[in-house]
Amino acid sequence: MKKIFLFITFILVILFILGVSFLLLYQKRPQITVGGKQTFFIAVAQTPQEQEIGLSKYKTLPQDRAMYFPFAKPDYYSFWMKGMHFPIDILFIRNGFIVSIFTSVPAPTAGQVTLPTYQPNQPADAVLEINAGLSNKYGFTVGDEIKLSN
Repeated sequence: MKKIFLFITFILVILFILGVSFLLLYQKRPQITVGGKQTFFIAVAQTPQEQEIGLSKYKTLPQDRAMYFPFAKPDYYSFWMKGMHFPIDILFIRNGFIVSIFTSVPAPTAGQVTLPTYQPNQPADAVLEINAGLSNKYGFTVGDEIKLSN
């Protein structure tokens, strides 16, 4: 009887672990669609610390991933490539539309002391960072609509 109880308990624990794993693997991830042309899974940099670190914590970025930086109000936010390991495209957004795009922004070279900054030509309330060249590949342009989901 004791063995049957242990066996049933073991099976229930295994089923619970499998269920939790399934939920974690297939949970809805935040996504962003640019101009109705391409959808990316996004990491959202919400806190000042997350925004300062940005994508610099990654060595590479899968082609279907991006980082989204929401801000409380529109402004001329500056971005730089401090600590970055790969080039990116930077899309500045206001009210759900692209207002400026910087393509193929290079990662800094070893020993580079002064880093350029990138600002939109009009106030933005969000920024999307994607792999370099994807803006050109998918034909993203100023005025394209940005749609967040999940």
